[in-house]
Amino acid sequence: MLITRAFKYELDPNNQQRTRLSQHTGCARFAYNWGLQQRITLYNQNQDKKRSTSAIAQHRELNQLKRTVFPWMYELSKCAPQEALRDLDRAFKNFYRGLKSRKRVGFPRFKKRGVHDSFRLTGTIRFIGRMIQLPRLGRIRLKEKRESYFKGRVLSATVTRRADRWYVSVTVEMEMDCPEPPGGGPVGVDLGVKTLATLSDGTTYSNPRVLEKRLRKLRKLSKSLSRKKRGSKNRERARLGLARLHLRVFNIRQDTLHKITTYLAKNHSQIVIEDLCVSGLLKNRRLSRVIADVGFYEFRRQLEYKCEWYGSELVVAPRFYPSSKRCSACGNIKREMTLSDRVYVCDECGLEMDRDLNAACNLVAASWTETENACGEDVRLVADPVGSAEQTSMNQEPNISQGHDVQDCTSFGQRFVDWDCHNLIIGFSCVVHHHYTNGSCMNHA
Repeated sequence: MLITRAFKYELDPNNQQRTRLSQHTGCARFAYNWGLQQRITLYNQNQDKKRSTSAIAQHRELNQLKRTVFPWMYELSKCAPQEALRDLDRAFKNFYRGLKSRKRVGFPRFKKRGVHDSFRLTGTIRFIGRMIQLPRLGRIRLKEKRESYFKGRVLSATVTRRADRWYVSVTVEMEMDCPEPPGGGPVGVDLGVKTLATLSDGTTYSNPRVLEKRLRKLRKLSKSLSRKKRGSKNRERARLGLARLHLRVFNIRQDTLHKITTYLAKNHSQIVIEDLCVSGLLKNRRLSRVIADVGFYEFRRQLEYKCEWYGSELVVAPRFYPSSKRCSACGNIKREMTLSDRVYVCDECGLEMDRDLNAACNLVAASWTETENACGEDVRLVADPVGSAEQTSMNQEPNISQGHDVQDCTSFGQRFVDWDCHNLIIGFSCVVHHHYTNGSCMNHA
């Protein structure tokens, strides 16, 4: 199958190349803000006429202004302002789509210097040894050394700046064999604050609490930055130190999430998670910082595309599914349960289990399409992975002969019995005693 993947590498530019990268970043930011201001003016002035435009029309107008108003743009790649206007057009489409679907998508805002600095390039992009060649920028050294990077057609390259580091993300269109599902069985994943992820098989992943451990240093650097004079070199040093700390927090969080999601997608055929309302959870002022530090949405986003890569299936349980209040053994649902109750104690069967583990076991049962077995019992009893459920009833067929040995029927079929009567094929094990005369069936169950 044909997929699109992105490969991210850290650049190692010299001082001259850093200047050129900063110029391209400023050009993309200027084109974005220029296009946004033009759209706002067009909307306010033309009340009865055309009040919108497109990225192509704005790019044509910008090219005409290059000769007289913006001659410095000729020194840079044409892709930087062009792709910035396309990003602006995509932002407006998302805004209008949000108004129709009643989703909270904010109006596009002006970009600021030093905040999400990036630009995108298209054209001739290739790797030469340990360097990457970009349009109008030439060859830039990479910090990583690999023999082969990837096999596919390069679509674009996005250069971003985080603190004082530069990264390039190469988008590649490549062929990939249809993956086979992993050998591991289904697993339920319960996300939390105390424990980052709890699996239904008992495996737990601790929460690194990256931001909480560096919160004291973060406050110190923020206070130091606020005391510096604007425009001074000391303020620039303080800003760079604060940006480096934020980058380290981001890298540690991303590394933890990538390791967990990659393991789950490669080793389990089916992964069941909850549809969490993160915006509602963030309204709790006592837990909002810790919840934001975990990255619930990023965990789900990584699982979505990694399950497609490795052939596993991602199942999202309903938002109001009582995974924490339901007993994984008998199915009893508690009416009240607070966050301080870390051990689940069932009032019906007396089951005592960790709260997160009980929720993960219930998530596995939520992925089953059938809710009852042949005897009318809850199918979750069969889906319990830790063996805490009781033995379920077996399907009872009529005309069962007491004391009959199943091995007596092996001559008439090992596992599947083909009955030619009425062209009916029954694929169950031979557990019913039949009377055969001259090879023909005389009594059918």
